Amino acid sequence: MNTFAESARIALQLILDADARLMQVVLLSLAVSGAACLIAAIGGLGAGAALAVARFRGRGTLLVLLNTLLALPSVVVGLVVYLLLSRSGPLGEWGLLFTPGAMVFAQTILVLPILAALTRQALQAPWEAQGEQLRSLGASRLTAGLLLLWDERMALLTVLLAAFGRAISEVGAVMIVGGNIDGHTRVMTTAIALETSKGDLPLALALGLVLLAVVLLLNLLIAMVRRWSARGETAVLELAHA
Repeated sequence: MNTFAESARIALQLILDADARLMQVVLLSLAVSGAACLIAAIGGLGAGAALAVARFRGRGTLLVLLNTLLALPSVVVGLVVYLLLSRSGPLGEWGLLFTPGAMVFAQTILVLPILAALTRQALQAPWEAQGEQLRSLGASRLTAGLLLLWDERMALLTVLLAAFGRAISEVGAVMIVGGNIDGHTRVMTTAIALETSKGDLPLALALGLVLLAVVLLLNLLIAMVRRWSARGETAVLELAHA
């Protein structure tokens, strides 16, 4: 018997049948990563805009630190959050350890630097091109930053989608702070690792296929957003030259 072929057949059947165990893991994964990205967006987009328009002493050092955090290993984030949320930690009274809330906390910390760094990069060129004009019209740096966030909303949407993809494919941090508890804190990446080690290859493969489908969908959405943005810019230029 071909183990891969048989596992693939059963995996596809699990997906087509919307297996209860499979759907529970998938839905929890989407909920945790979605919540983490929404929370991180509040601070990440604002911090990125501020770094794009502000000029202050130590800005270069801060940018180096931010870029360093882009490569921060997820297991390190998991360890730090675990120490914070453990019973002896400063946030132990919250009782979040080994709950979906702890997983959201860890993924928020993980994607926050990504959102801030990519937002700054997306707004840096528009600020250099339009910043002086906005300031001459009386706009403060805060107002200018908000205007740039709105003007570059399509580019920032791709940033959010990229952050979501990073969050949902992460395994180390959520395994440490979530505990990989069946029916409670088990997400796609941790379930794939566990089911593979247990020998339940069909379920692991089914989860892997769903995860790949989610990542593929995110990349398609990013491509579509970029195409819409390019078409919008072309339409504006055509109107300007009409």
